[in-house]
Amino acid sequence: MNHTGTWVRDSGITVTGPGDVYIGAVLQDSDKPAFRRFAEDQLRRLRYVLVAPPCMGEARAQLADSGTVILDGAPGSGRSAAARVLLHEHHRDSGAFHELVPGEEGELSLHDPALVGSGDQLLLDLSAADDSRWAAAQADLPALRKTVHEQRAHLVVIMPPYGVLDPDLQYCRVMLERPPGIGVFRRHLRLHGVPPEQYVRPDGTVTAFLTAKRPMREIAEFADLVRRAREAGQPGDGFGQWCEAAWRARNDGRREAAALVSKIREASQRALLIAVSMLHGAHADVVHRATQQLLSLLGLPPEGDSPLQHRDLAERLLEISATVAPNGQVRFEKLDFDSAVRAHFWDHMPDLRPHLGTWAGSVVELNDPHVVTVVRDGLVERVAGEYLRTGRADRLGNLVEAWSTGVTSRPRLEAAVHALTRGLADPAHARNIREQIYQWCAKRRLKGELAQVLVRVCADVLATSHPDQALVRLYHLARRERGTTRARQALYELVTRSRRLHRVLLNRLAHSDFSPANLGIFLQVSDPELLTLRPGNSHALVEEQSAQRSLTACWHAVLTELPPPQWQSEARRWLHCAAADTGPLGGLLLDLLVGAAQRCTEKRGTTFALLYACARDAERTGPEDAARAAETTGVLLHKISVAQGIAPATPTTSPRGTRP
Repeated sequence: MNHTGTWVRDSGITVTGPGDVYIGAVLQDSDKPAFRRFAEDQLRRLRYVLVAPPCMGEARAQLADSGTVILDGAPGSGRSAAARVLLHEHHRDSGAFHELVPGEEGELSLHDPALVGSGDQLLLDLSAADDSRWAAAQADLPALRKTVHEQRAHLVVIMPPYGVLDPDLQYCRVMLERPPGIGVFRRHLRLHGVPPEQYVRPDGTVTAFLTAKRPMREIAEFADLVRRAREAGQPGDGFGQWCEAAWRARNDGRREAAALVSKIREASQRALLIAVSMLHGAHADVVHRATQQLLSLLGLPPEGDSPLQHRDLAERLLEISATVAPNGQVRFEKLDFDSAVRAHFWDHMPDLRPHLGTWAGSVVELNDPHVVTVVRDGLVERVAGEYLRTGRADRLGNLVEAWSTGVTSRPRLEAAVHALTRGLADPAHARNIREQIYQWCAKRRLKGELAQVLVRVCADVLATSHPDQALVRLYHLARRERGTTRARQALYELVTRSRRLHRVLLNRLAHSDFSPANLGIFLQVSDPELLTLRPGNSHALVEEQSAQRSLTACWHAVLTELPPPQWQSEARRWLHCAAADTGPLGGLLLDLLVGAAQRCTEKRGTTFALLYACARDAERTGPEDAARAAETTGVLLHKISVAQGIAPATPTTSPRGTRP
C-alpha cells in the first residue's frame, strides 16, 4: 500500500457562519514535500517497470524533435504509462509535470498561453474522450503546440482509440502496440524481488492467463498476487504453486467468500469477518476491539454475557478461515481472501455501507498502540476503494465530510485526507472527486475542519498533477477563510514554486472584485523578492508587461480600498527590496507603486504623501545601509514629483529605473 506522508495535528474546532469558511489549526505543518516526492518516486518506478512497446523509440524521437507526440493504440496497451515515462525523461528543474483536463473547473483553455510554463511536461489524456471532445481538443492543438514550442516544453497527447486525426497532425502520431505480456509480467516480478531463475521457465498457469491479451494493469495485478503468494507460501513451494494460488485467488475468491458468509449466520462472527477483511494484517487486539465497535454501532449484543463465556478469538478466527501469526497479526489463510470478503459484503449487503464508513471513523481513533499509521491508512484505503469500485464517489465525499465535521480529531482528519487522496488517484473517478473539491472550496458552506482537509489535499496532492486546479481551489478557500491565513499561506507557497502560476494568480486577482479578502491575498503573493527573482538566466516576473498591469491594478485597489495600516507594511517591503536592488528592478518596483498611486484621482496627493512616509519609515527599518535607503527615498520622491507634474521627467540610464 502507498502512503503519502501527509498528517495533521490536534486543535480546537470552529464552525462556519453564512458564506464563510472558518479554518482552525488542526491540519498544521504537514510534511509538504512528502507527496511530491512520492509522486516523483512513482514516476521513477513506472520508468523502471515499463516494458517499452514497439515504436517507443519512434515516440521518443518525435517528442525530442518537435516537442509533441500523439500516441495511438488499443486500450490496455500501456499508452498512459508510456506517456508518463516519455515526459519524465524530459524532466528539468525549470519545468513541472501537469495533466491537462480541458473543460474542468479551474483549467485554462488549451489555446491560452498561460497554460504552459518554461520546460513543462504536459499530458493531455483523451483516451476516453467522445468525438465532440476530441474534435474540440484538436482545434486547440495548433495553438497549444505553438506555446509548447516557445516555452521549450514537451506535450504528449493520448488520442481516443480509432479516433480520426487531422491530416496536419498525422506526422506527430505514433501507434504504440501492445508489448509482450510475458515480458511485462516478468518485469513486475523482478521489481518485486523474485529471482529470475524462479520464473524464466514456462508455466501453464501464466500462459493461460496471458493468452487472453490482458491489459497491462491486470498483468501487474496478477504479478503482485504471485508475489504475495510467494511470501505467504509454504517452504518448498515453487513458482508453479505460487501462480496456481494467485489464479485461484483471482477467479475463485468471490465464490468462496459468498459460501463462507452463507455458512456463518451469527452476527458476531459476521462482524469479525468484516473486521478482519477491513483490517487485514492488523494486530488481534485491534481486530477484536473493532469487532466490538461494529456490533455496538449496529445495536447488536456482544457474544455471551460474560468474557468467561465467550469463545476465544483463536476459535472464532478459525471458523472464518483466519489465523493469528506469532507477531499478533490477523490474516486470512487464503490469498487475497480479504478483498473477496469486502466485495461480498459491500455488494450484497448495501445497507451496511453507511455504517461501515462511520465505523471506520471510530476505529482510526482507537487509543491502542497497535493502531499505527499503516493500520489506519489501510482501513481508509479499503473503505474508499469499495466506494470507488462500486462507482459511488459521491458517497465517498459524504464520508469525508462526516469525518471532518462535528467532534473530530487528528486521526479522523488524517483519514479524510487519505480518502480524498485515494479518490484523486483513481483514474475512473478522479474527475468527479476534483469537481467535488471545487464545489466545497468555491460554493459550499463548510463546517468543522473540512476546509483544513481541503487545504492539505489541494496543496500537497492535487498540486502535483493539476496545479492550475489546486491554485483555483486554494484561492477560493483563501478568500473565504476567517480567523486564520492557512489557505492563503498554502496558496502563496504554491506560486513560489511556479512563475507561471504566480502570473495566473496575479491576473485573476487583477480581474477580481477587489474585496478585502482578495486584496489581502494580493498583498501576500506580491512578495517583491519573489517578483524580482531571476531563476537561471531568465527575466524576472516583474519585468513582464502583463504582470506589471496586474500589479498596478491591484496596488491601485489596495491604496483606494484599504486603510493605510493594512498596506503600509507591504509597501515598506517593496521599498526595502528596491533599496537592496542594484539593477533596474528596484526602480521598476518604485514605478509600479507610483503608477498605482497616480490612479487614485481624488486621493492622489494623500496617497503620494503616505507612500513618501512609508519610504522614510523604511529608511529606519530596512536591512540596507542608511545611504542606500535615503537614495531610494529620494528616487521615489522624484518619481512622485514627475507624476504630479512638478518636476521634469529627466531620462536616465541609472540602474534605479525609469517610468514604464
